[in-house]
Amino acid sequence: MFRCGISYPRCRWILPLLLLFAVIFDIIAIAATSGWVEDEDAKSHYASMWSQCRGRNDNWDCTSLMEFSWAQAVAALMILGLIFLIIAFIVSFLALCCTLNITLLPVVGVLLFVPVVLQVIALIIYPVKFNELIFEGHYDYTWAYGFGWGATILMLGCSVLFCCLPRYEDELTGLAKTKYLYSSA
Repeated sequence: MFRCGISYPRCRWILPLLLLFAVIFDIIAIAATSGWVEDEDAKSHYASMWSQCRGRNDNWDCTSLMEFSWAQAVAALMILGLIFLIIAFIVSFLALCCTLNITLLPVVGVLLFVPVVLQVIALIIYPVKFNELIFEGHYDYTWAYGFGWGATILMLGCSVLFCCLPRYEDELTGLAKTKYLYSSA
């Protein structure tokens, strides 16, 4: 009467959708001007990937972080990661949604592993160097920095899935019999 199974042909749309979310998260993290870091106590200092601002109310003095080589490296790594992610998204969409091309799936997995490495390095360099540059109390990492980690974690999970998918070619094409997880008599 009740059966619960996995329909692999319908699941083909989920991975490109997850990569689209990763692209959106990455764009939010890179473009955020409200800051990756903010002062915990007085709310008088915040910094994004691009600049840092000090002040109160409407009187803010902002300076660019791009004069520091570590900030340039973080920006370059995040942007390169986004470019690789967009390429992987396009290839995954073509491989899974337009026509089923199983041979492209490991390529997408490798394409996703590259930005994972780049962005993990960038997301570790930023807090370490920021704390070395400015240590004036306690700072909180904001939602924009969290979106960067969210995109990276999504990419890592999708990378593993894309590398494993070629083993399920018959299921993806709909040629295999559906395996039910639960079946009641």
